Amino acid sequence: MKNNIYKILVLLLLPLIALAQVKEVNAPNFIKTIKFKSNTTQSQLPILKLGEPLVLEFDALTGNEEDFYYVIEHYNFDWTPTNLVKSEYLKGLDNQRIRNYENSFNTYQIYSHYTLKIPNQQTRSLLKSGNYLISIYDDYGELMFSRKFMVYEDLVSVGVNVKRSRDVKFIAEKQSVDIKISTNSINFNNPLERVKTVIIQNNNLNSAIAGLKPQYTLGNELIYRYDTESAFWGGNEYLYFETKDVRAANVGVQFIDLKDIYHSYLFTNAPRRDNVYTYNPDINGNFIITAIDRENVDVEADYTMVHFSLLQNELKDKNIHVYGNFNAYAIEDLTQMIYNPESGRYECLLRLKQGFYNYKYVTVDKKTGQLNEGAISGDFWQTENNYKVLVYYRDLGARFDRLIGFGEATSVNISN
Repeated sequence: MKNNIYKILVLLLLPLIALAQVKEVNAPNFIKTIKFKSNTTQSQLPILKLGEPLVLEFDALTGNEEDFYYVIEHYNFDWTPTNLVKSEYLKGLDNQRIRNYENSFNTYQIYSHYTLKIPNQQTRSLLKSGNYLISIYDDYGELMFSRKFMVYEDLVSVGVNVKRSRDVKFIAEKQSVDIKISTNSINFNNPLERVKTVIIQNNNLNSAIAGLKPQYTLGNELIYRYDTESAFWGGNEYLYFETKDVRAANVGVQFIDLKDIYHSYLFTNAPRRDNVYTYNPDINGNFIITAIDRENVDVEADYTMVHFSLLQNELKDKNIHVYGNFNAYAIEDLTQMIYNPESGRYECLLRLKQGFYNYKYVTVDKKTGQLNEGAISGDFWQTENNYKVLVYYRDLGARFDRLIGFGEATSVNISN
């Protein structure tokens, strides 16, 4: 009897499991420097126009020239699987081996650099707009990591304006995003239900705001001017360091040391939440691989052990993490800082490839798991942030959400 009840519960839960939102899987410790390098020099969230190429790169630090395979899947606006079969959104084949790789040259850290370009001989093109997930598997069929990306059609104009928060309580700490969608090529059918938007701050999907409905419809224009629903914490400018020369201290690096590989000791940081805002140019959490006197940084840039330290009293109810797009803003054991009672500092050690990196310190509540980006750095309305807006549409009878428009703005020219 118990077994029958158990089977019934499993059958009832299966649809719920199938409809669950997909999440990115973090890479194991021996896979580093995962980056999309499509139409920018920086590694960031790839949002591609339909027909544009996609390039995914990563390093495997085992030195064994292992085989890796890729699988591409299509998803709806809310990251639930679509009803499309693979041949409807993919021309060619996936589940293919990544054939393009090179071994590191003249580096202390041995690694193999893998490059996947789409389109290629096996995967000739992506046929539909929308959300995609690319998953990388090893030779034994074990999932190594996965990354999200988006493909859009340029069918609507997306105007994006960044304003100070309209909520007086947070006017000094938050930024609000206004959107105007206009088109002459689509007659929106029931836009309140069929048009979906996603607002992304600094390429970070973890803090994205999704599902806002248009407040006003003027002909074929949709207007979004929310007071609180489209507001983000302003945060602060990212801290940064550069390790393009592993043999000498550089920007943000206090001193270096050579052990098994080079170690880069960063200057100790202090909390900035109670300081006055100071403009400090950054690249909004991203990173760029650079190495001095190296022609091919993909295989000639070395890895260094980067030592982070934060002058902060011990927090009993919160953990502190190093946070940035170097690992797609993931909170994991490697990024957690450990309090050193002798120095009175939180410390963390990360193995990172030579380059220019943005980072900040965030807290995570030990009980609830809630992340607070401003707990250490503070939140300021003046902070320069990048905002991307994605517009999805599902017409009557359609079987998936098309991504029909993309807009972008920064808060450099923020207004009241």
